[in-house]
Amino acid sequence: QVQLRESGGGLVQAGGSLRLSCVLSGRMLSIYDMGWYRQAPGKQRELVALISNGGSTNYGDSVKGRFTISRDNAKNTVYLQMNSLKPEDTAVYRCNVDLLSMAGARTTSWGQGTQVTVSS
Repeated sequence: QVQLRESGGGLVQAGGSLRLSCVLSGRMLSIYDMGWYRQAPGKQRELVALISNGGSTNYGDSVKGRFTISRDNAKNTVYLQMNSLKPEDTAVYRCNVDLLSMAGARTTSWGQGTQVTVSS
């Protein structure tokens, strides 16, 4: 059973920083893309950032230049460094991993989410 555990969310003032972490545990054959999505109340889920197993990154337009995604393949962990936070960044942030299961199936796993609240 693959599990994702996020940490690092919390309350921060506008202009501040937070670092989110997501640890992937369990058995799997391979890990492909790792990423972060967010969803604010009353809004659709949106992509925050993705990173491939080769290190290529992709960011949502609203976070470009402020957020940085990285991964540590040895620790099966993906990070999201969030700087210059704005009140509109307030949302539940969920980790997402695209992987190959022990059964050889390509599948996507989601974390439970961590709340990020940015006060003005």
